[in-house]
Amino acid sequence: MGRVQRRDFLITAGALLAAPFAEAQQAAKIARLGYLGNSVTALAHLRKAFLEGLRDLGYVEGRNVMIEYRYAEGKLERFPALAAELVALKVEVIVALPTPAAQAAKQVTNTIPIVFAGSGDPVANGLVTSLARPGGNVTGLSGLGPELVGKCLEQLKQAVPGVSRVAVLWQPGGQGERADRNNLKVAEVAARALGMRLQIVEARGTADFDRAFSDMTTARADALTVLPSNMFNTERRRLVDLAAKNRLPAVYQFREYVDAGGLMAYGANLADLNRRAAIYVDKILKGAKPGDLPVEQPTKFELVINLKTAKALGLTIPPSVLGRADEVIQ
Repeated sequence: MGRVQRRDFLITAGALLAAPFAEAQQAAKIARLGYLGNSVTALAHLRKAFLEGLRDLGYVEGRNVMIEYRYAEGKLERFPALAAELVALKVEVIVALPTPAAQAAKQVTNTIPIVFAGSGDPVANGLVTSLARPGGNVTGLSGLGPELVGKCLEQLKQAVPGVSRVAVLWQPGGQGERADRNNLKVAEVAARALGMRLQIVEARGTADFDRAFSDMTTARADALTVLPSNMFNTERRRLVDLAAKNRLPAVYQFREYVDAGGLMAYGANLADLNRRAAIYVDKILKGAKPGDLPVEQPTKFELVINLKTAKALGLTIPPSVLGRADEVIQ
């Protein structure tokens, strides 16, 4: 064999040997994700749902995907620094929840894809420019917008027909100024249509809870609705206990409150949204641009009622309401 032929043979043989090795390397590539959340304990079931969604798509943590977790533990001001840590680690995608986490991540990076799960109104809170064409590096799943506030009041009226004065607990800045304003406006419009009067009560921090409920009692509110807020979600058990102590039938937007002992909830299933967030991550890892992936809105809302709580409040929920509940907790 001549020198040139031998060289060609070696090059060809080397290429043939290298091909499967390169393919094996590519197949063994480990995706690196960032997970930015509020609380290890408060989000445990949502994190579990997200990991289940990844497994359904063939991703197993520790095998072909590695996840860097960062939690603010109730201190929203920590989100920007935590997001910056994930950016420095050069993660491929950041999964962010709740809304303030996604907002902080967006402020820190405009290149690393960000996927949110359960943001109430991503257009109003500045995460995306539109639902159909998010643009930029952010997309995900919405928990719907202010329309849900009116639906919750409607469900409350049907479950407790005698309700006339409803306290609305909100945290200024809890969803962003524009989203907060929209929520309150929709609540007022819905209340008028339902023949209700609203008492707007604010709580900027957990230290305001006792005073807020005292104000409700003084104003003789006979029911309560709680607007979405990261702080409220984290402190949901305390809010549920205060509602029970003050004998206020309450409606929430997330079933987690009912699981904690709240009376009723009407809204999207957060665990399902987090499970479906894995689909977005998969598409992005395979080359899709987040700005081209439409924000998904929930198509199904669940009504969950806690009958044990109703009995403790001396309430009899109408059979028509119980009949269309997706779940009744005995």
